[in-house]
Amino acid sequence: MERQVTRQKKIGQQTTADQLNAVLQQHGRIPPQALDLEEVILGAMMLEKEAVNAVIDIINPEVFYKAAHQTIFSAIHNLFNKSEPIDILTVTNELRTMGSLEMIGGPYYISQLTNRVVSGANIEFHARIVLQKYIQRQLILISSDIIKEAYEDTTDVFDLLDHAEQGLFSVSETNLRRSFSSMPDLIRQAIDEIEKSKDSDNNLRGVPSGYTELDRITQGWQKSDLIILAARPSMGKTALALNLARNAAVEFQRPIAFFSLEMSAIQLVTRLISSETSLQADKLRKGDLAEYEWHQLNSKIAPLTKAQLFIDDTPQLTIFELRAKCRRLKQQFDIQMVYIDYLQLMTTGGDNRGNREQEISNISRSLKSLAKELDIPVLALSQLSRSVESRPGSKKPILSDLRESGAIEQDADMVIFIYRPEYYGLTEGESGESTKDLAVVSIAKHRNGRLGEINLRFTGQFARFSEPDSFGSSVSDLQPNTDFSPPTRTIESKMNFDSRQDSNDPPF
Repeated sequence: MERQVTRQKKIGQQTTADQLNAVLQQHGRIPPQALDLEEVILGAMMLEKEAVNAVIDIINPEVFYKAAHQTIFSAIHNLFNKSEPIDILTVTNELRTMGSLEMIGGPYYISQLTNRVVSGANIEFHARIVLQKYIQRQLILISSDIIKEAYEDTTDVFDLLDHAEQGLFSVSETNLRRSFSSMPDLIRQAIDEIEKSKDSDNNLRGVPSGYTELDRITQGWQKSDLIILAARPSMGKTALALNLARNAAVEFQRPIAFFSLEMSAIQLVTRLISSETSLQADKLRKGDLAEYEWHQLNSKIAPLTKAQLFIDDTPQLTIFELRAKCRRLKQQFDIQMVYIDYLQLMTTGGDNRGNREQEISNISRSLKSLAKELDIPVLALSQLSRSVESRPGSKKPILSDLRESGAIEQDADMVIFIYRPEYYGLTEGESGESTKDLAVVSIAKHRNGRLGEINLRFTGQFARFSEPDSFGSSVSDLQPNTDFSPPTRTIESKMNFDSRQDSNDPPF
């Protein structure tokens, strides 16, 4: 069985080498290689135990250009896995057991490898050079394959893009893994983070939410975290996400990206304007504003025009497109957080005829990978199943209410629910207190902190969540702000307002 697997590996390696040689022969070039360094590495590994430990996790058999060297390294790797000694005799015997000794040149070739080595002092540096040559060869193969497919009229260009990215990503993941960090380095980094938190004005380590109690629990949204904000329809998921993004962008000047798969960018901005100016959204849509309300609009809109809040409303956004856009925004504007509204509307971009739960699993896993890659928090909205509505008694959501909950719950670092008792006709809480305008933001999962509930006030007509200090006064008691002196709204004032709009939208 082992010999059969070895033969299959040889065939695969030979096929790859043949493909590479065929590609390079078209251009009259020799594949990138470093045969002398390959010989030095193998010789040093058979002479010094330290040399084996230095490179065994850096390179693999496919990294070597010469087929004989691939086979010899496989024999060394087998001995290492079996915790057996590695020297000329044991490697020779292992090659004989594999049935490959004569193919690589016999015992004489093995002895010649060790004769070329004085010491293994710089073997790690040599191994990285050999690895670089292998990556060059892989890039040549991938590029030639892409060029060939690009000339085919039957090739779907978006499938080709995805194939190209997957090929490059596989090379990166396989060969450019992060090395380990020693405990002294990690302790030093952790202490630096703690000192930064101590010296900061708001005492937050992450991106602020703008809500005091929520920030007290989370210490801000943390880097590389995937946060899921979930609720039933009409609970205010989009409104809360917009408020969170607005607070970070306006109050704390953080560049924020907001991807909306459900609402258009204009609809979202109208909501933001309504919340910022305390003007009802339906009046804004109709333009049915009194003179003082036009002045109120012009006076309070300034903070939004200065905010680095980038909104993308591409429908049916794929993971591939999301990654590309986020990388571009990170490079150009150094975005500090990404919001996605909402997860179930995303697609993987491939064949969607399979299991939807599996597709959601791939999406949530990709979002977590994106958060780690860009080292920023990613907050994705998610729908809850109808089981919340059919459950007797309390309608408070639980983790099992998440649609396709297995993967989402597993990948998320934090899961947050929104619950409004008033939505279900509950006018009083357990202690008899009024639940009018009450929104309970519940942290049901927190991988790096404590759980808890935060009470906020939800003002539906302005799509605004605010601190609970104003509980007790009814929304219907709010009166229009007439403190603004009603100016004459001329064409000139309209042009002044229009000139505030930023025409340099980021390229998506």
